[in-house]
Amino acid sequence: MSSTRFDGRAGDDLRPISITRGFQSTSAGSVLYRSGKTTLLVSAQISDQVPPFLVGKNQGWLTAEYSMLPGSTPSRKDRRPDGRGTEIQRLIGRSLRAAVDLNALGALAPCTIHVDADVLEADGGTRTAAISAAFVAVVDALSARFGEASKSVFRDAVAAISVGVVAGVPLLDLNYREDSKAEVDFNVVRLSGGGLVEVQGTGEGGVFSRSQLDQLLDLAEVGLDRIFHLQREQLGHLWPVA
Repeated sequence: MSSTRFDGRAGDDLRPISITRGFQSTSAGSVLYRSGKTTLLVSAQISDQVPPFLVGKNQGWLTAEYSMLPGSTPSRKDRRPDGRGTEIQRLIGRSLRAAVDLNALGALAPCTIHVDADVLEADGGTRTAAISAAFVAVVDALSARFGEASKSVFRDAVAAISVGVVAGVPLLDLNYREDSKAEVDFNVVRLSGGGLVEVQGTGEGGVFSRSQLDQLLDLAEVGLDRIFHLQREQLGHLWPVA
């Protein structure tokens, strides 16, 4: 695809991504994740308790919280939770539970994985970055707790990316400037083996065709394959997927 973007990227280019593991010494798993200007701190901690509905069932659980810090946007973001944040943290939890075998986790120890995603700077794609970062943090947290046995907990790896149509052009990994003008906007969550976990999409400026949908999903696949490669590169021998 030819370059059509103000930052010089081609339509099928990701923003530069950096993954810094172990950013917090207080968390078993933590990642400082940067995608362009979008920056998140994602931690994963394990508690020896499960929700009441799982007590006695020898099953584990995973839950997520998401927040945007007050200084993450040009105008101060209120700390109080809102509907958008609640929807995003549910998406993060669903996405990670698709990659984690909760029965296998419970067989190791009935426990809960708590994922916390805090946005330090928002420039579009915070929910997708949170999912991609959280997978790495969860791998580290489980490895610290259970060692080699932690690999049995994972069905697959999971990552997410945004795609959209801006001025009639399909683009990968939208930043805020692009997202705010998009006619079509999608978030795609996928397992590394190819199974789609969730596709959130809307025609912001009207309708979109089936062929556009297919084109955007194909574009998302390109970006997701690159993110899985980065995750695997970062985790090295801890990569839990056969």
